[in-house]
Amino acid sequence: MKISPLTQRRAGVLLHPTALPTGVGNGDIGADAYRFIDFLADCHITLWQMLPIGITHDDLSPYQCQSVHAGNHLLINLQDLQEQGWLTTLPPVEDFPHARAYREHCLALAYEGFKQQATPLEQNAFSEFCAMHYEWLADFALFRALRLAHQNHAWWDWSPALRDRDPQALALARQQHAIAIKRCCFEQFIFFQQWHRLKNYANHKGVYLLGDIPIFVAEDSADVWAQRQNFLLDETGRPHLVAGVPPDYFSATGQRWGNPLYDWDFMQQDGFRWWSARLKTLHDLFDVARIDHFRGFAACWAIPATETTAVNGEWLTVPGDTFFRTILPTCSLPLIAEDLGVITEDVIALRETYQFPGMKILQFAFDSDAYNPYLPHNYEVNSVVYTGTHDNDTTLGWFNKLLPAQRDFLSRYLHKQPDMPWDLITIAFASVAKTAIIPLQDMLSLDTEHRMNTPSVTQGNWRWRFEWQWLSPDIIEKLAHLVSFYAREGRDSTT
Repeated sequence: MKISPLTQRRAGVLLHPTALPTGVGNGDIGADAYRFIDFLADCHITLWQMLPIGITHDDLSPYQCQSVHAGNHLLINLQDLQEQGWLTTLPPVEDFPHARAYREHCLALAYEGFKQQATPLEQNAFSEFCAMHYEWLADFALFRALRLAHQNHAWWDWSPALRDRDPQALALARQQHAIAIKRCCFEQFIFFQQWHRLKNYANHKGVYLLGDIPIFVAEDSADVWAQRQNFLLDETGRPHLVAGVPPDYFSATGQRWGNPLYDWDFMQQDGFRWWSARLKTLHDLFDVARIDHFRGFAACWAIPATETTAVNGEWLTVPGDTFFRTILPTCSLPLIAEDLGVITEDVIALRETYQFPGMKILQFAFDSDAYNPYLPHNYEVNSVVYTGTHDNDTTLGWFNKLLPAQRDFLSRYLHKQPDMPWDLITIAFASVAKTAIIPLQDMLSLDTEHRMNTPSVTQGNWRWRFEWQWLSPDIIEKLAHLVSFYAREGRDSTT
């Protein structure tokens, strides 16, 4: 049986592929991704954590994807398609209104090139991929084709027959949109093909890929449209209750995510088949995964859909113990529990029962006293420490906003005047936590301008990208020293 990467002391970096430097509109899984893996290997960093890699909506949030299975076609590297001979030339970027239109046009050209140039072996590989993933791919490709035909309007605004999946309407739609459906399948074929090559390269270099599982799915997704029985919805497919979190550190009015809630009674009776399929796909793409909003497996914050904030919600109990008892015997993907926010005894008990490592955020550690659970001397070994996450400010930005009392506490804890962000990186690496993961922004000593996401702010998120010249030899040397000094190379402690 394969040993979990989480059993050895390791260092990791948090960076979404869209933040890689080159590529039209966003980074992708081409040469930059391989170069980044080389950088990690040079630093002896053995975990690359990413955000969810699905197809986003216009707000670009990777936590509101159009499918829990499909990869984001905008991450496909176009130069690779040229090298395979399916895309003869790349058209001028300036001929297109935006980067998405450019990438999608190039993918359409590549599909036409594939139909004309692909060898029988390549055509068979495509057919085998479609057959292997038919359970989710057929509905997803039809969903995407119909969404395109409806000018990207949400599925509940389609005609009632398509909205409610009338069999005759669906059969006719598959005929009418056959080309768009096949092209969507081709894009997924290419995405998985390129991703597997990247994953194999990373693993060869001693780097493991760490994915992210948003506990909920977007209402406007193939999953909700095609498998309505798994969700608490009315007769038109709209939710009475939506997900979120109550008021907390990030927002005085909480966060109204708007995702439909699961019908856990149905899922349990069905043996959690939808979840099993989801985790199977994730295991195909990643070596480890983080469960976002883990506390949602004990209870979820249910907000009436008519509410505009998350203040007036209530906790609904979830059969998390039954879920993990059923799922884990057939799922060997190592899991990390994002156990942040309002954490109660039942959440702690659920995590400890299944021995999932929890998360420790150093930016949360210096606002109270010595018993703060995020201070390193209070960590348990089976945990993952971060300076901050994608939802936090950068560590330098956080430090610049600290109140005088918090700065004083931090100085006394360090026994020196803070040197941010490297002092926080150092104590993360020095901690007993088996895994330490640092956002790339902190490794680069960047300020608030470079944060990835600001919760409850709808504009300007998820767009940050770094530049190669920022990764200086000094940073590589410094990181390699810290990883080695604090025994985080991923070696077995007995060797």
